[in-house]
Amino acid sequence: MESKDLWVELRPGQPSYMVLRGTYGDKIHKAFCMTRQGVRWRFQRVMGDIYISAFESILLIETTFGTQLREHAIRISKERYALRQEIAQGGFQSADILQTKQPPKPQDSSSPGSDGQNLHGA
Repeated sequence: MESKDLWVELRPGQPSYMVLRGTYGDKIHKAFCMTRQGVRWRFQRVMGDIYISAFESILLIETTFGTQLREHAIRISKERYALRQEIAQGGFQSADILQTKQPPKPQDSSSPGSDGQNLHGA
């Protein structure tokens, strides 16, 4: 995308949709390690399905609750993204090692069942 060999166009319709345009030569095969059809399929899946569906969900939530949650959601998503980047740079680690690095979760004595009893009274 950076070399301008590929770009995205909006195709009118009801509903509109995005189309990946440009040259699908050897550079694409080398960069993504997949066929031209694979690149097109992945683009359609990620951009046409997942990305658009995420915005549909956001519109539904904001229509119901308003837009005041947006800043919180953006902050949390940026924090999660940064954590994923840290984990990815660290390479593969056992879940046991990752669990020992986490601080223990504090017990909330005001919540039901926090005294160790089953919430269902059994």
